[in-house]
Amino acid sequence: MINDLRQSKGAAIVFLVIRLYLGYMFLSAGLGKLMSGNFDASGFVQGTLARSDAGFIQSWWGSFLEGIVLPNAEVFSFLVMWGETLVGLALLLGAFTGYAALMGILMNISFLLSGAVQQNLILIILGLVLLISGTNAGRYGVDRWIMPSLKNRGDSRPARNSKRQLI
Repeated sequence: MINDLRQSKGAAIVFLVIRLYLGYMFLSAGLGKLMSGNFDASGFVQGTLARSDAGFIQSWWGSFLEGIVLPNAEVFSFLVMWGETLVGLALLLGAFTGYAALMGILMNISFLLSGAVQQNLILIILGLVLLISGTNAGRYGVDRWIMPSLKNRGDSRPARNSKRQLI
């Protein structure tokens, strides 16, 4: 069944719709943060940490946010803004779709662990659908040309001689 989904042109159209929806969601979120010029993840992190005492987030995640993310909020703000923007662009174009879907899933899992449950679970599930669909998710996108050229590039190496020569 999975192989049928990975090869079906009809399924590729469904994956195209999912990919465009996810791409739009990520790109609009990323561009909104970029265009505002004052996005700072520390406010979100501090809000999450304030709820950690009430049991809304796991203690290990709270420790990660407090010890790593909060002191480096400027770096994480940059990563979130550009990560959302680039994942959105890649999904809209259908370029490196599997990798973009995986990065989107990881971002949404981190948001979900931080207590942002609005749409993140749905976006994770849709990202998993694209990830499972393999290259068929990018059939109607730039992946149509990128993936075959990457596969051919790996085949251009000379084949090893499997016979041993005795001297």
